Amino acid sequence: MSRLVRPQPLRGFRDLLPTEMLLRNEVVDRIRRVYESFGFVPLDTPILEALPTLTGSGGAETDQLIFRVLSPDSGPEGDPAKDVVGMRFDLTVPFARIIAQYHPQQLRLPFRRYHVGPVFRADDPQPEQGRFRQFTQFDVDIAGSSTIAADAEIVAVMVGALESLGLEPAPLDGSEPGYFIRVNNRKLVDAFLAGLGITEPAVAQHVLRVLDKADKIPESAVRAELAQGRYDSSGDRIPGVGLEAEVVAAILDFAGVRHDTRAKVVDELATRLPAGEQTDTALAEVRALLGQLEALGVSERSARFDPSLARGLAYYTGTVYEGTLTQAGVGSVIGGGRYDGLVSRFSETPVAAVGASIGVERLVTGLRNLGLELGTTATTAGAIVLVMPGVDPAQATRAAHELRQAGVATELYVGESVGKVGKQLAYANAQGFRAAIMIGANELKDDTVTVKDLRAGIESRAAITDNKSFRSAGSAGQQTVPRPDLVATVARIVGSAGAGPESAPEPDSGSELDR
Repeated sequence: MSRLVRPQPLRGFRDLLPTEMLLRNEVVDRIRRVYESFGFVPLDTPILEALPTLTGSGGAETDQLIFRVLSPDSGPEGDPAKDVVGMRFDLTVPFARIIAQYHPQQLRLPFRRYHVGPVFRADDPQPEQGRFRQFTQFDVDIAGSSTIAADAEIVAVMVGALESLGLEPAPLDGSEPGYFIRVNNRKLVDAFLAGLGITEPAVAQHVLRVLDKADKIPESAVRAELAQGRYDSSGDRIPGVGLEAEVVAAILDFAGVRHDTRAKVVDELATRLPAGEQTDTALAEVRALLGQLEALGVSERSARFDPSLARGLAYYTGTVYEGTLTQAGVGSVIGGGRYDGLVSRFSETPVAAVGASIGVERLVTGLRNLGLELGTTATTAGAIVLVMPGVDPAQATRAAHELRQAGVATELYVGESVGKVGKQLAYANAQGFRAAIMIGANELKDDTVTVKDLRAGIESRAAITDNKSFRSAGSAGQQTVPRPDLVATVARIVGSAGAGPESAPEPDSGSELDR
């Protein structure tokens, strides 16, 4: 019987190989540059938190998704206090703890931060939709500001993040691929529900949780959950809110208001709201937000006001957001909102806060589904130095060192095919290098170096169908230059000194170099 351990990750978890990581890094880097252009600064927190930090912050359903870990610092086995550690389920709750812990001594308000890192939820994984039990969130938040301008800043930075990835605003009818951000305000929904007589917080929260499913389940299922409940596909009963039919109809009518501008939507919603201070406050906030979005140049197609948006987490108190890629098959890729009460779980001093989170796995899956790959290389270097037959390998090592010293990211070939030019070129093309450098016996004698533009070679053979022509095109993009011109020549091919590959060429045949 074999003692070998089967090599595989846990269900809901996955390994990320270099091609995937390079794509994710590119996505994260582009978004990071946008965040920093708005003045946000980086921050990190531990993956593990004390259970009291996490529980109760996102609601009872969220508490059930927390991974619990036995702490080495707690009591003896069997002691209930043994299980006192939880793995963070988002980055927002740890941020609230950070504000309470370090303000005002080390953090001054208002404080803008971004945070990228793994979070963990013990729910049902759906890999085809980019849903895993461990996934990466990329958050951006402003703490210490209750202004509507802060709410609008979050929308604008989300728009900038998505557009940095080559996405464009989707048409209102969703007929073309792109993105859009839905915006709503919990205070507006609360005022409407109060007009219907729904004032009990637990009942109102149940309504919001049901509305949060509106884009994921049929309207008939939403209607049933708002009423007496329903059975899911597995036969389990889902409890209903218990509302009367006319109240359910009013809620669905309110949530279904749509127009081609944000202002028109809000104006129609205003006619359905009860008169009173609660309504006046909510409408004032929403209309101020619309003005800020216009001032920031956020188009009607980029951000839409959607009264059906609820966001299920219990800690949201005002504006809420959700970003979606149309025709991408992954659901929402951004979620967030205002959470003015969350810091109060850790401090007697209230701190207003607002932010949003990007789900990196879903976003990358959506980009792939839309055909918006940002790169398919398997390397971080733009150039590779090959080791030629009959030449001291140190010659290749010196060339690689010289290129690196000049700021050109370069790999030195150290595989088992040293001296075999064709196999080394096959490797170079498969990995996506832009340039290959060769110093053979002739180059060494003449104090020259041969540089091959791998992309040019592939492009020259792209339309060739016969083997003879294909082989004769093997030297395309190849040049021999004086040894002192090595760095300048390679830098021109790679793009600029210090740059990696701009995008990957398709794999070459790796046929013997025509010398």
